[in-house]
Amino acid sequence: MTTEAHASPIIRVENLTVAYDDFVVLRDVSFEIKRGEVFVILGGSGCGKSTLLKHMIGLYQPVQGRVLIDGMDIVRAEGEDLRAILRKIGVMYQHGALFGSMNLLENIQLVLTEFTDLPADTMKQIARMKLKVVGLQGTEYKMPSELSGGMKKRAAIARAMAIDPMILFLDEPSAGLDPITSAQLDDLVLKLARILKITFVIVTHELHSIYAVADRVIMLDKESKGIIATGKPEELRDRCDHPLVTQFFKREGGGR
Repeated sequence: MTTEAHASPIIRVENLTVAYDDFVVLRDVSFEIKRGEVFVILGGSGCGKSTLLKHMIGLYQPVQGRVLIDGMDIVRAEGEDLRAILRKIGVMYQHGALFGSMNLLENIQLVLTEFTDLPADTMKQIARMKLKVVGLQGTEYKMPSELSGGMKKRAAIARAMAIDPMILFLDEPSAGLDPITSAQLDDLVLKLARILKITFVIVTHELHSIYAVADRVIMLDKESKGIIATGKPEELRDRCDHPLVTQFFKREGGGR
């Protein structure tokens, strides 16, 4: 895990209600994430984990509530204000979402082209540097189809880091990976959090990853449509008496 996170919150989710037509997914959800924290969103299938993340990055609009990123409301921001918020965040989607027709350098340079006016040579240097940070030096001209699952996840993190964001959102980073590759990805998250002081928001249900990286977690519940537990993962495992939380943390393979 990271060292003690800075005290001031970098993200505030306030009274967030999420719905599709008349179906409410989350109701009146509120929580804070501290600067430098590795924060994990847990819960069973269909509880709204990835949906919450997509609202936090401004991809969807909530029925009500606010999401403050470094003090700015991404829900209501428009134009240059929204662009300023988006420069503070990077996103790695569940399957990497790399553009299959572009090599890795081009995938990363696309973000730089969107958000900067840097010369082409400088963008190429930055893209190479980001690939090196995630351990993919020498793969600059490989196509996504040539990569293993773990390499695709690393490349997607490199792209998410292209403009030096304050926050990285990772949606199911360990999905589809073998245990060794998953552990290597956990190590990368810890390194980036510790050395670059990046705040991480991670959606996952992988217990080993949760214990390895999380400073703090929230657990969502499909029935109550909200948060049923929050705290350090070890505290929830050992002290929480909510039956769903106990079931989640005490399942096979839940220990270290």
